[in-house]
Amino acid sequence: MNRTLFRTLILLIFLIRFGTHVQEAFPATYNSPDTLNAKTAKSYHQKAYGLRLTDPQLSLSFARRAESIALKIGDSNELAEAYRISGIAFTYLNERDSAINKYLKSLSLFQKNEDELGEARVSNNIANIWVDIDYEKSLVYFKRVLKIALKRNVKDLTAGAYLNIGNAYYQNKQYKISLDNYEKSRKIFTVTKNTIGLTQSLQNIGLIYYRTGNLELAENYLLLAKARAQEYSLNNTIAMLNLTLSSIYMAKNNFPAASNCITEGLAFANLIGDEHRKKQFIYSLYELEKKQNNFKEALGYLKEVYIYDSLNYRRNLASNIGLVQQTFKQQQTQKENELTIQSQRNAKKLSLAIGIVAVLSFFVIFLLIKSNRRSKESNQQLQELNDEIITQKNKVDRINHQLEELIAERTKDLIIKNQKLSEYSSHLSHQIRGPVATLKGLMMLVEENMVQSNEIAPQIKKCVDDIDTKIMDINDALNDPTKKGLS
Repeated sequence: MNRTLFRTLILLIFLIRFGTHVQEAFPATYNSPDTLNAKTAKSYHQKAYGLRLTDPQLSLSFARRAESIALKIGDSNELAEAYRISGIAFTYLNERDSAINKYLKSLSLFQKNEDELGEARVSNNIANIWVDIDYEKSLVYFKRVLKIALKRNVKDLTAGAYLNIGNAYYQNKQYKISLDNYEKSRKIFTVTKNTIGLTQSLQNIGLIYYRTGNLELAENYLLLAKARAQEYSLNNTIAMLNLTLSSIYMAKNNFPAASNCITEGLAFANLIGDEHRKKQFIYSLYELEKKQNNFKEALGYLKEVYIYDSLNYRRNLASNIGLVQQTFKQQQTQKENELTIQSQRNAKKLSLAIGIVAVLSFFVIFLLIKSNRRSKESNQQLQELNDEIITQKNKVDRINHQLEELIAERTKDLIIKNQKLSEYSSHLSHQIRGPVATLKGLMMLVEENMVQSNEIAPQIKKCVDDIDTKIMDINDALNDPTKKGLS
């Protein structure tokens, strides 16, 4: 495909969608002064939540307005929810370290306010970040959320928990268990008429069927989900659906349909500013061109993918390090809070003891002994907690060291791949040029009637076989990870 035309189409779709979206998202009263009350803060974080799948950047803007208002009026409940929505927006922007920072602030406020449902919702969000990193840890979070949701009979939270439990099992390739949970969430979302949740359930069910090789059923579910996503302008979901649909169409050798899905999906990835999703679509373009034997175009897209890999790999590792560090800081803060609460309790008990001593001198010795014993217990607890903090810090240091080793291995791998690409270009420009020139010379002899076509047929066949052999050697070298260069 013509890459200039392709990029022009992406830009056109982007401008049309962006213009329509801005008109819907920014009504005439948008720039009016904010009214500083809880109702206004709630209105902003509700708008932010509604935009999370359409425009995460705009969602973050609304969430920050809600944060600002909640801080000014001192409403901790609205502030906790605003922090949570900000974390969701950062999650869809693939800024996981910023997301976890917001989630931990939200969790701290919900715990302080003894809001069990709030804690469950933010725990659900935290687990969504961990699902790609630690499947077992995320599953513990999700099952805890499901238990609270069932106890409180909160239908949407229950359905969301089933959906996320399905995601966790999907990451571990336990597709049957994953599908069972997706079906449970779909049924509940259908009853509650939650269109976004239902769309995500249909999307995930389609993905399961794709992974298990049932392409027809997968396509039906994904197209149904795409229609709903387009109806509600769920840009992030549309992009992900197009990615899977393009793979299905390539498997069916329906290249025009695959190309359309990639073009549309890449436009939506640009619209929401999702760099990771853009890299996935560019890799799909590489696979599409390669499958159609357009090796020159495929090489161009493959180079773009490697550029994305080299730029984003370190960024993702840094994000993972930040995620671990933020979690560690939260654990430290929680332990410090426990120590503070324990100290406050001891202080109250000590004050009460002093009052009793003043009134009832008879119990002075008894109370002093009791207080001293409790102080020793508190000191012992403090020492144990301090030892645990040191242990956690050592674990984080080991993780950092392992991540640094991963960076070194990845860099070495990229150098080898770049060397292969360089040799691929050299073969295309030099090794194949000789046989092609020979073919052109033979054709000129035939056109000038200097020789008969049947006389040069063996030479033409030899040149074609030579070209075919060189191309197969190049493909073998590129696809064989054990080879360090082209022969």
